[in-house]
Amino acid sequence: MVDLKTGGYTIEDLEIGMEASFEKEITEALIINFAEISGDHNPVHLDEEYAKTTRFKGRIAHGLLTAGFLSTVLGTKLPGPGSIYLHQDLIFRAPVRIGDLVTASVRVEKVNFHRRVVVLSCRCSVKNRVVIGGEAVMMVPSSKKR
Repeated sequence: MVDLKTGGYTIEDLEIGMEASFEKEITEALIINFAEISGDHNPVHLDEEYAKTTRFKGRIAHGLLTAGFLSTVLGTKLPGPGSIYLHQDLIFRAPVRIGDLVTASVRVEKVNFHRRVVVLSCRCSVKNRVVIGGEAVMMVPSSKKR
């Protein structure tokens, strides 16, 4: 059973329309650390001179660094601790840069109580501009024994 004091929900607690979000500023350190952790050393993320020659005209954050903030919301807020990722679809709509404040938001769209699965719409935005859109499917603990 999930300890609800940690902020997690059981499947029985979820309702369509519930929302949660998380904000984080993109920094040089985050990009460098993500490159080290992931092994993605693409110069569009790390080399300003190279990045200026691309369509982005400067460095951009890794798309999955930004998308990772969705995991923060899903794993810590809604549905929260005890939930397990089953599926994620992402559409990358716009670049994110150093200094951008990213808001990652999720909203409950469907709840299957029998299967203990929830579908959530997901988005990351910068100044109300959607930079990533998508959908997540999560397995959520139940307060009932099977």
